[in-house]
Amino acid sequence: MQNPFEVAVYYFPQYHPDPRNDAWHGRGWTEWELMKAARPRFPGHDQPIVPAWGYFDESDPRWAEKEIDLAADHGITCFLYDWYWYEDGPFLQDGLEKGFLNAANNHRLKFAVMWANHDWLNIHPSKFVNRPETLLSGRVSREAFEKLTDHVVHRYFAHVNHLTIGGEPYFSLYELGTFIAGMGGMEEAKEALNRFRAKSRAAGFPGLHLNAVVWGVSVLPSEIRLSDPVQVVKELGLSSVTSYTWVHHYDPNTDGFPKGSYAKAAARNYAVWEETRARFPVPYHPNVSMGWDSSPRTVQSDRYEARGYPWTAILDGNTPAAFREALQRAKRFLASPESPQKMLTINAWNEWTEGSYLLPDTKRGTAYLEAIREVFGGR
Repeated sequence: MQNPFEVAVYYFPQYHPDPRNDAWHGRGWTEWELMKAARPRFPGHDQPIVPAWGYFDESDPRWAEKEIDLAADHGITCFLYDWYWYEDGPFLQDGLEKGFLNAANNHRLKFAVMWANHDWLNIHPSKFVNRPETLLSGRVSREAFEKLTDHVVHRYFAHVNHLTIGGEPYFSLYELGTFIAGMGGMEEAKEALNRFRAKSRAAGFPGLHLNAVVWGVSVLPSEIRLSDPVQVVKELGLSSVTSYTWVHHYDPNTDGFPKGSYAKAAARNYAVWEETRARFPVPYHPNVSMGWDSSPRTVQSDRYEARGYPWTAILDGNTPAAFREALQRAKRFLASPESPQKMLTINAWNEWTEGSYLLPDTKRGTAYLEAIREVFGGR
């Protein structure tokens, strides 16, 4: 029986070698190194987290096959890849292109991309002074965007298991403000998206489902805050909105440092679901976050103080039971007639160094995945 809900999980592909990381951190570096170096920063802090599967290469199709089976067996229907394309081309694409797309069982999951068009900062790890260098700018030119959309349409939309909504292939934008700035203004951004829609139709689709990530609390210092995101969504003719993580709507330092409250973050985000659905003229896909702990992205020998991302409080109390309760709330939200698109986003499959992951670790195993299966069913 097909799942009536689209359970889409964000996938952060920083766990395979990439030439840019080779240049910045040394040959073969991946973010596994930050996990290995992590230490408890205060009494009772659960670090380091150790992956139950070890430190594998996600661009290896054999490992991708294991991930696909694990996800599909626990009720996940889609991987939403955090996907990077800068002025000079792609970054971290091999987890998708070499791993997932070459996996023999990739038909078991849908996939799509969320263009993470933020500045790439030198925060792996971040120093105590927290004035990170910008390594890549998230603003791309119209010419670069044309190359990007050509690649997406011909390389990804052509796959039978690419996520579609109403027959239209799904593409998500992380930073609307950065995108508009790179295009040169609102009118230029509208023209660029219309060109993208035309390419999708030329490829045989009825249109293009353009999703936007919206938030209230900025996390990365380079994020451009929109004064009226509702109007921007209307003007650009976007199809839906969603969130990436709960801390985009709840500052983890609100209830103290170094520990914030997962329960209070949940309550605030439940309210955001209702507010966003009421405010925006397009469907809202609610987001559930498994947790938050960005301390592995800080220099472990420096004192741990509130210095701005990634020097933030963790969300304490993110037990599998609390996560399951959040999933149940999301299911009830989606079951409402006011939610015409039954899609949920989850943070995240493998945001290990932000403390939000579903892959098994050595302490809790597959407990969070089992929560998804209990609420949404396996396949």
